[in-house]
Amino acid sequence: MTEPSLKLPDDPDPPALKRRPGRQEPPTSFVALGYLALAVALVLAASFLGQIATMRGLSPWYAGLVKPAFTPPNAVFPIAWSLLYALMAWAFWRILRIRPGAEGRQAAIVLFSGQLALNALWSWAFFGFANPLAGLAVILALEVAILATLLAFLRLDRLAGLLLAPYLAWVAYAGVLNGTIWWLNR
Repeated sequence: MTEPSLKLPDDPDPPALKRRPGRQEPPTSFVALGYLALAVALVLAASFLGQIATMRGLSPWYAGLVKPAFTPPNAVFPIAWSLLYALMAWAFWRILRIRPGAEGRQAAIVLFSGQLALNALWSWAFFGFANPLAGLAVILALEVAILATLLAFLRLDRLAGLLLAPYLAWVAYAGVLNGTIWWLNR
């Protein structure tokens, strides 16, 4: 009969002390608050860049376009986008709080950043350059990017993914609106 081995494990930290792969920083930690500032700053920057282009193209160009009957009043857009940008920042903050090195975290951050750039680019294509066809090309790419981001977020944090669902739905609607405006004004 052999004696039990007293060999120490290679890993000095017992499993109970290890963080789970998707574990997030507590929301009130210094690191989490820094991530919140980063998430809000990036989303606000994209919003601001898009607004510059939108303001350039609203009048007289956009006002003079033929629009479909399902076009909402202009007052709806800032309300909808404010809510959507808040949801985007919240979702991104939840992903940023996940432990660095967690599988899929970096890809989710890259996807979010890419869709955010496309979000701002759409305003420049459609309003800034007064080009609904270019806007349509960008918004189609944006829809794919949002879907990919939503799926990547879902794998890491269910709530973060679900927070992007209204954004995906709104951009799908905006894509139909953009395409119809292009068709009616070609």
